[in-house]
Amino acid sequence: RDMRNRLPYIRKSLMVRQCDHANKLGVSRQTICAIEKGHWDPSIKLAYKIAHFFNKSIEEVFIFDIGMEDDISET
Repeated sequence: RDMRNRLPYIRKSLMVRQCDHANKLGVSRQTICAIEKGHWDPSIKLAYKIAHFFNKSIEEVFIFDIGMEDDISET
């Protein structure tokens, strides 16, 4: 995966449970768990909603590794 996140640290520091966070965002607890563990990258819309929930910017929650050279074809 190219994206890592600080979500578990932010969520725990604010004492928010995964299930409560998931309910507020309209997703399953398993979705939040998968995102936190780096098993699944959220859509940009969900990433925004997660960041907004914690009053953070997307960049404060998610870390995108710029090792994209293999993913971008030069035209």
